[in-house]
Amino acid sequence: MDSDEIDAIVGQWRQERPDLDLPAMGLFGRMGRLMLLLEPQVEQVFTRHGLRRGEFDVLAALRRSGPPYTLIPSELAETLMLSRAGMTNRLDRLEAAGLVERALDPADRRSFRITLTGQGLQLADAAVTDHAANLTRLASCLGMEDAAQLDRILRTMLASVARPDRRARGSG
Repeated sequence: MDSDEIDAIVGQWRQERPDLDLPAMGLFGRMGRLMLLLEPQVEQVFTRHGLRRGEFDVLAALRRSGPPYTLIPSELAETLMLSRAGMTNRLDRLEAAGLVERALDPADRRSFRITLTGQGLQLADAAVTDHAANLTRLASCLGMEDAAQLDRILRTMLASVARPDRRARGSG
């Protein structure tokens, strides 16, 4: 396997600090570098549709919620791991663009229900179609077995990081 810039960095650390355990540094360095390189290619799809990533995330969350494509802001914020203030800014932009509507929640008049408009639904469908095709293209360098193995590994790491209490319980 060819060496890369991460190997050079790890090699420098190995020379300067041979006492350190460094394989994880290479692993996380490559994951970080990969995300930096992929992000602009992912963003291009959203830009072609006149969206920012955060706006796409809101439209996609509403679209995948199924008919009537309606959620309350706190559900959206929780799904997207956003503060309520961050969610409000996104909703303001999407509402101004005619992609979502806000209406008082009949069950709780202190809250709003956010619904995709017809235009928002069409845009969400077009953008997610292009996004899925783009991600498939970006992952095409991996064979099916490698992709499945990488998915399994990342799932394991994500579960460990997202729920550190599980790791602690399993170690004793």
